[in-house]
Amino acid sequence: MPRDPLIALVGKPSSGKSSTLNSLTDTTAKVGNFPFTTIDPNRAVGYLHIPCACSRTTLPGNTPSSPSEPPPLQSRCKPNYGACQQGTRSVPIELLDVAGLVPGAHQGKGLGNKFLDDLRSADALIHVVDVSGTTDSEGKATRGYDPSVDIAWLRDEIVRWVLGNLMQKWGGVKRRHTAIKATAVETLQGQFSGYGANSQVIARTLDKLALKQALQDWDDATIQKVVEAFVDEKFPTVIALNKIDHPDADKNISKIAKQQPPERLVLCSAISEVFLRRLVKQGFVLYIPGSEFVDTREDLLENGTSPEEVELKEMDEKLKTRIENLKDMVLFRFGSTGVNQVLSRASEVLGLVPVFPVRNIGSFGSGDAGTAGGDRAVVFRDCVLVKKGSTVGDVYRKVMGDAPLAFTETVGGVRVSEDELVGVGKNDVSV
Repeated sequence: MPRDPLIALVGKPSSGKSSTLNSLTDTTAKVGNFPFTTIDPNRAVGYLHIPCACSRTTLPGNTPSSPSEPPPLQSRCKPNYGACQQGTRSVPIELLDVAGLVPGAHQGKGLGNKFLDDLRSADALIHVVDVSGTTDSEGKATRGYDPSVDIAWLRDEIVRWVLGNLMQKWGGVKRRHTAIKATAVETLQGQFSGYGANSQVIARTLDKLALKQALQDWDDATIQKVVEAFVDEKFPTVIALNKIDHPDADKNISKIAKQQPPERLVLCSAISEVFLRRLVKQGFVLYIPGSEFVDTREDLLENGTSPEEVELKEMDEKLKTRIENLKDMVLFRFGSTGVNQVLSRASEVLGLVPVFPVRNIGSFGSGDAGTAGGDRAVVFRDCVLVKKGSTVGDVYRKVMGDAPLAFTETVGGVRVSEDELVGVGKNDVSV
């Protein structure tokens, strides 16, 4: 069965990695009360925000009477895991907190060996970078540090680690490759399987390089190119430029933007997200994670809400000023705190597709309620994440294991083959 994706968070000390992780795993600002979940000391469940199927599907005779009305199924969407708020669903996804990132990790510095070993099972990385330049390479306070250096040496550490392991046994690898007349993909899969790579990853790596030489004829420069391409393919990295509200951040963002692909960069302020979620929990504001809007008691009253309907607490002037500053420096300027977008971008890099398996394609419900009005009225209880290119059969096996598949139906009761691909809006609601 396909395993669930795993996204690793890395970052030097004081980069804001812990604040970012806490924001991604916190659900206090969402509908429902779903606690932070720790799987083991460095694994946790984060929440990826996606458009829910309840916002785009309807039942016969149950359509909105006007465009301004929310889709009728939104009020009946009650996920088993995560939450759904105004058509935005929080889907659990496993995160790995990787500690020990310092220069020289491949030589065992810091928690070097453990840091690199922890990365083996990751499908993608989120590199949290202190873009303010107020911490040096070891996380110590400074001023004027160039954060683009951190981005370069993370990749360099991983490349050196993989390259060092490969070169230690390259002579034997070449001899065996020649003796058994293996393909380059077969030989490299034997060497890179320990990093969680399959033959498809190896094949894509070699296809991008289009090498002319046979493997036994590769020189050191070619081997390094192969390793670099493999690292980029196996460990796609989203760069979270954190602390964007610092005065020194702008110049560093501009420099990094010229060096890195724009689709891999996300601007964020993790401490702002943590602050807003704390205020939600304390009852001072209304805030949906990922939004640019924060409503206080005064905002609601100004918009015409009656005092009796406003349940938010009064704030003192100091707290009001902090919120106004956060709005001006982060939310209005950048559109959000960026924290939720970090995980969304990692999902895009991996090509993850949300799929909504149901038991009753006619009602989108679980279909197992014992009494009327129970779970029969609830829709889209489950959502699973699969990789782009997955088929209906792949989704079935992920959900049901080895149980035999008789048939699968999608919206409208249309039967589909298990070889049909799934995508957003295509075979992604099925029974």
